[in-house]
This record gives sequence, structure tokens and C-alpha cells, in this order.
Amino acid sequence: MVNSIFPLEINNRVSGILKLCKQKGVTIVTAESCTGGLIAGCLTEVPGSSAVIEGGFVTYSNQAKMSMLSVKLEQLDQYGAVSEEVARSMAEGALGSSKADIAIACTGVAGPGGATDTKPVGLVHLSCASRQHPTLHKKCNFSGERSTIRLATVNAAFGLIEAQLNLI
Repeated sequence: MVNSIFPLEINNRVSGILKLCKQKGVTIVTAESCTGGLIAGCLTEVPGSSAVIEGGFVTYSNQAKMSMLSVKLEQLDQYGAVSEEVARSMAEGALGSSKADIAIACTGVAGPGGATDTKPVGLVHLSCASRQHPTLHKKCNFSGERSTIRLATVNAAFGLIEAQLNLI
């Protein structure tokens, strides 16, 4: 791929994911917080991705998570936005608000601010929901600056999508 804003190895990975989705007849929706749409942007960087990508939600605020993805206020209050429970709800909510077959979601602390003692910069929760299989979850602790953490989250999201696709 020429002239991409994303690293070549990520573009190559995305091309493989999109090819596999086409073969399996699977569509994807994204639900992003800390990446602000980078996962969807990377997926749509590949020509022909419209055959696979249903759409995406950028739900940076808690209100957006609740209104667009049906994340419960009780979950946000009990666990916080950066949690396994909220990541799972985001992915499952994206499926419920779309016609896609799988949904990838992420929520985390990209920094440099926003960290707490229990939720440091670099903590990211990802979930990948499917209409056919249980929702997968991955907790990551990335190091580096904001852009490094966000790009690492994008790459980790593709790993979770690949794991979900292997179940289908």
C-alpha cells in the first residue's frame, strides 16, 4: 500500500483481516474511546474496505458511551470508563446499534493526563463481540507517549479481531 498514514506492517495486517472478513462474509463495527476513531480510520485506509466495514462509534465521553452504545451508568460508576466491564458493554452495544457481525471496542488512558493510582497511563481494555461467539477481552499496559499508546491499541485491536475471526 502506498502513501498510508499508518505503518506498513499494520496496513498489511488490516489487508489480511479484510480479506478474511470477505471470505467469511463478516462485517465489522468499531466502538472507540481512547483511539478516537483510529481503528476505523486504519480499517478504511485499505481500498475496498467498504465491503466489510459497517461503521464506527467514537464515544469519548461517558454520555456518548451511554447514549450511543447503551453502556449503563451503573457500570461507569462502579468500574469506571476504563474497565473490562465497560469495554465489553461498548462492543456489545455497538453490535446492538448496528447490523455488523463483530464489534471491536477500546477504552483506556492514553495520557499524558487522566491517570489514577489504579488506572495508569497506558492501561487499555479491548473487547471484541460477535453475534455467534462469546465476547473476547484483552487488558493491555502500554508504555510510551500518547501517540505510541494509541497506535499500540490499534494494533492490539486487530489481534482481538483476528482471534474472534478464528472462532467464526
